[in-house]
Formats: sequence, C-alpha cells, structure tokens
Amino acid sequence: MPDKGKEKPKEKTKSTPQPNSPTSKLIKTMEDHRGERHIIILQDFPDPDAISTAFTHQIACEQFDIETDIVHCGRISHQQNVALVRLLNIEMVRYEGKMDLKDYAGAVFLDNQGATAGQLVKDLKAADVPAVVVVDHHESQKDIEASFVDIRRAIGATASIYAEYLQQGFLNLDASVQDHVRIATALTHGIITDTNGFVHAQHEDFQAASYLSRFKDADLLRQIMRQERSRQTMDITERALRNRAIAESFSISGIGYLRTEDRDAIPQAADFLLNEENIHTAIVYGIVSGEGWEETLIGSFRTTKITLDPDQFIKEAFGKDAAGHYFGGGKLSAGGFQIPIGFLAGGEKEEYRQHKWELYDTQIKQKIFAKIGFDKKKDG
Repeated sequence: MPDKGKEKPKEKTKSTPQPNSPTSKLIKTMEDHRGERHIIILQDFPDPDAISTAFTHQIACEQFDIETDIVHCGRISHQQNVALVRLLNIEMVRYEGKMDLKDYAGAVFLDNQGATAGQLVKDLKAADVPAVVVVDHHESQKDIEASFVDIRRAIGATASIYAEYLQQGFLNLDASVQDHVRIATALTHGIITDTNGFVHAQHEDFQAASYLSRFKDADLLRQIMRQERSRQTMDITERALRNRAIAESFSISGIGYLRTEDRDAIPQAADFLLNEENIHTAIVYGIVSGEGWEETLIGSFRTTKITLDPDQFIKEAFGKDAAGHYFGGGKLSAGGFQIPIGFLAGGEKEEYRQHKWELYDTQIKQKIFAKIGFDKKKDG
C-alpha cells in the first residue's frame, strides 16, 4: 500500500537545447540582450494564446536580467481572458500613446507580427525601437525584421512553441515554484482555446500539453475556463443570429456598432453561428468604438471546411491598405480582420451613424460574395 502521508516529490526538469535549434537560438538572443529593457507587444485584443506566451517570456527573461512590460492597445473583455489575467496575476499595460517608448532597447512580438498591434507599432518605429523576437503561428507577414524569428503555421498555438522552448531548456520548470505553475497553467489554457479544445490540435500541441500537465494547476485552469458569458455577449450573439445572411454554406452577419469592452463577443458570435446545420463558415463583423480607441471595423472568421484557408480568403477578399499591409489574416481554422474607418470615423447623429454602417455592411458583404462567387440577385 502506498504511504499516503508522504508528499509527492517536487518535479523538476533540466534540459539542454540542441545546437542550432530554435530554443538555443532564442537563448543566445536573450544572452546578447542581457540587462536590457524590452516591451512585449500583443495584438490589440489579446487572447489566451498571446497572454500566456507573453507571461512565459516575461518570467523567462528574469534569468537574463531583462526587464519587460507586456503591452497592448485594445481591451481584455472576454470573460475567460479577464479571469486568466486576474487569477494568475499577470500584469499588462494598455497603450494609450503616453508611454516613453525610447526607454525600451527592444520589442518582442508574440502571437502577432505587428499587423494587429495598431498605433503601437508605428510609434515603436518612430522611437527607433528594434524588434528582437518574433514568435507566431500565423502566416508570415514579412513586415518585421528581428534578431530571432520563429513562425510555424502548422502548429495550433504559439503557446505550444513556448512549451517546446521550456522543455528544451529556455526555462527549467520546477513544480515547487509558483510562477512556473502559473506559466504551465496559462500555456495549457492558451493551447486549449487556440486549438478549439484540441479539435484542431497538431502533434506538437498534444506534446506540449502533455509536458505542461506535470506542472499546471488543474483547479485553477478549471476556474478560468468555467467563466460564464456576459449578458452583453449573449445579446450580441443574438443580434448576429438575427442579422445573418446565408450564402453557399457561409453564414455572414454584420452586428452594427459595439463598445470596445464587448469586442471579444465578435469571435464568440462567430463560433455560435458555426453550429448551424449546413454551415461550414461563419463571418461576423461590427464597428468597434469607444473612448481611447479609433473607430474600426473588426471581423472574425471561423470555418470547419478543411480546404478553405482563412488566411488566404481574408487577404484575397479584403486586400491591403495604402501602406501595403493586409487588413487581416488567419491560421488553420480561424482568422480576423481590422479595417480603420478613418475619415468617416465619429459623428454623433444617429442618422449619420446608420448610413455609415449600411455603407460598410454592404461593402463587406459584396467583397465576401465576390470571393465565394455568390450572386445575390440570382439567389433572389
């Protein structure tokens, strides 16, 4: 019989990365920048994959005496994301243009390549802050040159890439160290959410989750994932359902105006529409506005069709801005797009706002219909 009075041994890992592996190159890069201060850049509305990798990178940087700040432009509004940040005590800074970016010696881009980081990327360039690290699992945008770049589109989550770094010695995890338990818990959540509960997980994602399982806090992870949807999210989902247009097994829904606080309801509504019978792809979009945020049309793309590439679809449907940057992109089963309203932004009169929405709603639908070869007139 086992002795129940004895505690389970504290599990530790001690690994050395293979020469010329991504992990060894990342470690060398961090050593080359030892003692500096870096800014970790996330997309405007960061998800668990981005938040968890940023937190992991931040903790790992301590061994190189690198001070870091995790920064994003938008808001954290999804219930699980709020719980993740609060329960794991992850410090994040919302950028509002008031930070002195010249204090940073380098920038780190995680789960993004700058295209969804808005004004922050422009201000970093103006402040001559060089990119040091880029790690992502989306299609390569080739917009940022950095000392270390690791982009793997075949992997389901950036969190899985960071789990590999940890396993190979970027940071030797110790189950008795609370920060390491928090890292493993956060990364596990990132993998689960970005692979849709492992439905779209690849071999590397399963390996990463298996490794992290030895260190994560299962009770804490359960608390994070059990967060209920807010009333606002439910109302927006209902609006998406009511406004949807069906074309060639696509469910397309414009939901009008919504606050920045409710932005994360857009992908949740897209996930919901994808459950409808005979629908393989859902696209939900709306104009997001609020204090401290430039009015922007934001959309979410979800698909179960294996032969449909979200990244290619979004780029071909919506194209590029005047600077040559795509309005959006994606990964294996999901994607997103952001289109600045620009000159037409603002306007308090309801009649003007309604006309503006109808203009953008019509334009988005026309571009999607043209991409899928759908003729609304013939369809009746």
